[in-house]
Amino acid sequence: MNAAMTERLIRFQHPEKALGYLGGLDADRIAALYGLDAGSYRRVRQEHEEQARRAATDLLDDPEFAEKVDRLPFAPDQRVVAVGESTTDDLLSWFEILRHVIDLRRPADGITLTNTAVSGHTTTQALTLLPGLSFHRPDWVLCMLGGNDAQRLGSVDGPTLVSVAETERNLRALRDLAAKRTAARWVWITPSPVDEARLAAYQPFQRAGLTWTNRDVDAIRQIVNAQPDLTVDSHPALTRQTGEEFLLDDGIHLSLAGQQALTAAVVDALSDKS
Repeated sequence: MNAAMTERLIRFQHPEKALGYLGGLDADRIAALYGLDAGSYRRVRQEHEEQARRAATDLLDDPEFAEKVDRLPFAPDQRVVAVGESTTDDLLSWFEILRHVIDLRRPADGITLTNTAVSGHTTTQALTLLPGLSFHRPDWVLCMLGGNDAQRLGSVDGPTLVSVAETERNLRALRDLAAKRTAARWVWITPSPVDEARLAAYQPFQRAGLTWTNRDVDAIRQIVNAQPDLTVDSHPALTRQTGEEFLLDDGIHLSLAGQQALTAAVVDALSDKS
């Protein structure tokens, strides 16, 4: 693998989560999976950490945004847990930026943010991780799922990885079962829109016969928006004509600018409900 591909894999793929049953993987073992020594692996991770923190600092330079962070409904010492897939598991994700935003603006509050998202997960796979959610004793759960359910196999006319009906059932089951295990307040975030032209041109997806359509993503968006809990609709924030590039070259993963925009949307929605 070249350096760019290695950096991208480290950004989005985290074997310590997917292989948690092994009892924890240290940096030496994880680095070896990427063909790196531990020092090089840690440097890449640190670079991502610094990028996420700079993104948080840039957002906080806006006094209006900073004031909204002050009004976030997270009380001191509360635990906030994220459930999701690559958009959240990303080392530059909206949730990682939010972690730095809270750390920079409200350092004395002792709020803990735990990211349990796993790249590639569907709503069906997320259900398998539900028993572990209660171990984090969350006061808040921020859930962004469904994007991988909409993946089509073979072509835009091929079957989706998970049917819309099954997605709806899984999301309802996830919420209902979590409510029996924790008293956490639940927040939904809709899957983000895709760029169909970029998806069609992206060679790794071409070779694998994978694609997504906004029609399918929007069907799941409607399901999420219909949930009784607070929902953050990602689409308005990520489709504004701002001149910013919100998607990477694959047409599905958010750029750092896109993750910043989503962070702002999450803060907007939560601060309005405080």
